[in-house]
Amino acid sequence: MKQLRNTVIRAGLGALYFSGAHYLLRPILSGVGAIFMLHHVRPRRDGQFQPNRHLEVAPEFLRAMLAHLRARGIDIITMDEVHQRLIERKFSRRFACFTFDDGYRDNRDFALPVMREFDAPFTLYVASDFAEGSGRLWWIALEIAIARASFIEVRIGDAPTRFDTGTPAAKQAAFDRLHDWLRTLPGNHEIQREVGALCARHGVDEAAICRDLCMSWDELKRFAQDSLVGVGAHSVTHCNLASEREEIAAQEMAVSRARIESALGRPVLHLAYPYGDRIAAGTREFALARTCGFKTAVTTRPGMVFAESADHLTALPRVSLNGNYQDVRILPVLTSGAATAMWNGFRRVDAA
Repeated sequence: MKQLRNTVIRAGLGALYFSGAHYLLRPILSGVGAIFMLHHVRPRRDGQFQPNRHLEVAPEFLRAMLAHLRARGIDIITMDEVHQRLIERKFSRRFACFTFDDGYRDNRDFALPVMREFDAPFTLYVASDFAEGSGRLWWIALEIAIARASFIEVRIGDAPTRFDTGTPAAKQAAFDRLHDWLRTLPGNHEIQREVGALCARHGVDEAAICRDLCMSWDELKRFAQDSLVGVGAHSVTHCNLASEREEIAAQEMAVSRARIESALGRPVLHLAYPYGDRIAAGTREFALARTCGFKTAVTTRPGMVFAESADHLTALPRVSLNGNYQDVRILPVLTSGAATAMWNGFRRVDAA
C-alpha cells in the first residue's frame, strides 16, 4: 500500500512539473515562506530493503534545493526570524527555513558542510534521550530486525502472527504492517515493549543504535557553537505526545527543553512534535507548547506558511524533503506550494 502511495505521489509531482501548473499556481499557493523538514543527510546507500529511506536525502539533493532557493532570491532564515516575520507581518520577501529532527550525527558530517556552502542557518530539534545515549529509535530497530530475519513472529492482539521476511518485497510488507500496528499502540511504553522483545529475539542491540547514530551532548555542544546552528526541543523520549496523558505530554516538552538548555547553555524556544502528524499532535499539544513557553512549534502536516499562520505559531506546517522523491525537477514544485495545497485540499491553514 505504501509503495502504491509513493508511486501516486511521484506521479502527481511529475504531473505538476511537466504540465507547468506549479508556475501558474505559485502566486496563489506559495504563501510567505516554507519550513523544510529533514532527518538524515548522508550518501545514498545500496540495498533493496530500506523502509526508512523517506527519512534520508543525499547531500547533493540538499545542495540542489539550497541552490534553487538562492537562485529565486528566497531568504533562508532561522526559526527566530520566522517567528519575528510572522508576528510583525513582514512579508515583503519570501523565506525558507531548514529544520532537522532527532539529532543525527550525519547532520554534522554531511548536512553542515552543505549549509555552510550557502551560509544557510538551520534548526536541529533534539530528543534529549537520544543525546543521552539512552533513547530508542524503534523504527530503525524494526528495520534491522526484519533485515536479519527470514521470518518474524509477533503477537498482535491475542493472536500470534507470523510474517515471511525472506525477500526484500516480503520484508517491506512486514515492515509496513508492523510499523502501522506499532503506531496504533496506546503509548510509548507499549511500543518499546514490543520492539524490545523483537530485538531480543533477533539479536539487535537496540541501545547501540542510538549511540551509533545520534550526537552525544558533548558533540551537540561543539556542533551548536557554529553560528548557523540553532537548537530546538523534540521531547525527551520521542513519544507520540497525543497518546500520552496531558501531564506526561507536558513533561516531555518541558523536561526536554530544560535538559537541552542545561547541556548547551542557551535558551530553547522552538519545538518539533515527534511524528508530528494528526495522530501525534493536535489542539491539546498546540496549547501545551504555548503553555511551556515555546515561541513556535512545528508539525509534519504538509503545507506552506501563510500570513494566517501567525495565529497558529505552535501548529506550523512543514514541507518534507523526502528521500523517496529526490528528483531536482520537483524542487520548483515543492517551493510553489502546489503539491502541499493539493494534499491539503487547498486549505491555507491546517491547525485543528
